[in-house]
Amino acid sequence: MRAPKILAVASAIDLDFRYGCTPAWWQLWKGLYENGVDLVVTPYRGRPVVSPWWRVAPNPTYREAETYAALRGAAARVKGDRYIRRAEEQPDESAVDKLTRETIWRVVTPRWRRHLERLVEREKPDAVLVFTVPMAHFRGIPTALRERFGIPVVFYDGDVPMSLPEFGGMDTGFNYYHGADPSEYDLIVSNSEGGIPRLLELGARRAEAVYWAADPEFFAPQQVEKEHDVFFYGYGDKFRQEWTQAMVGEPSRVAPEIDFAMGGRDFRGDTGGARILGDVPFNAFARAISSARINLNITRRSHASVAGSSTCRPFELASAGAAIVSNPHAGIERWFEPGSELVIVEDTKQALSAYHELLDDPAQAEAMGARARERVLDEHTYGHRARQLLKLLGLAKPVGVR
Repeated sequence: MRAPKILAVASAIDLDFRYGCTPAWWQLWKGLYENGVDLVVTPYRGRPVVSPWWRVAPNPTYREAETYAALRGAAARVKGDRYIRRAEEQPDESAVDKLTRETIWRVVTPRWRRHLERLVEREKPDAVLVFTVPMAHFRGIPTALRERFGIPVVFYDGDVPMSLPEFGGMDTGFNYYHGADPSEYDLIVSNSEGGIPRLLELGARRAEAVYWAADPEFFAPQQVEKEHDVFFYGYGDKFRQEWTQAMVGEPSRVAPEIDFAMGGRDFRGDTGGARILGDVPFNAFARAISSARINLNITRRSHASVAGSSTCRPFELASAGAAIVSNPHAGIERWFEPGSELVIVEDTKQALSAYHELLDDPAQAEAMGARARERVLDEHTYGHRARQLLKLLGLAKPVGVR
């Protein structure tokens, strides 16, 4: 029986770009490999990165993308910032955004169409998966591939609902859905169950939820010295400043005896007395988690308010055996049992109570982390997600076939 073959178009493969989904894509692609998939990955941003788990194809518009990124960065620096910021609710599409999209349609889209047609002709994949590339930039391509080759074309949006027009995504990227036609795709895979009705409203013909997960071999408990009492890592605090204040800023002032640390950049809100550690390299994630007595899951408002909108962090923390304290997140009980596998807090007072209880009883913290890891092993590995995705694509192996 021939191995299923997938052609993947990725927003990026290079982890240096700090795109939040990229480390998760690596783990999912590894999971697909372990389920027998022959995977070919071509990046939309940056150069291809070879791994033991997939083959690569080039980026046909590398120079154009890097030139645009440099110009955007220069424009942000003129304004005295690292990024060109968007409003957190209903961000308007600027004249520059519209001009950029029109230019992409004239220059970039045709080259990607030719590139993908050549790849499909050569590789003969069973499906094409587009991973978080701005949907509007590929306008017309899914239709062209389907009509010419008769294969399904699937869009995988790992950042719903923040990617939706009403939130507009992170300041580091594009608003995916402005000028896009979701009906071009046979299926939209989303990290969010609660976001599916909105995707259908935007025009998707079919939408299915595949939650985030963790690779339990990579995110495994590490035998390291404890360096922090309470640790949070994240890509900035957009959509969650109220919770970084409630769970880090204010508690660090009320209880200075507790050592707070934050990894990452672009924290623009109240971080109180927390030590800001800067970026944590991907290969040090598990070590950083294990070096803290308590790890925080602070979910952005966009995700926390839409039921069943998964993010990577709780799965990664749980897989690493962390004692997790989380802000409220609609639907988190789908994945972990509050009170047993993690602690949910509603405000600063509850956060401080949870911190003191877990710090005063390390055995309790360790046991909670062990239960969370066991839940990941049972239900939330990327092997589980890869099999679910293959089933949605109609590429799952029959029972008993190795």
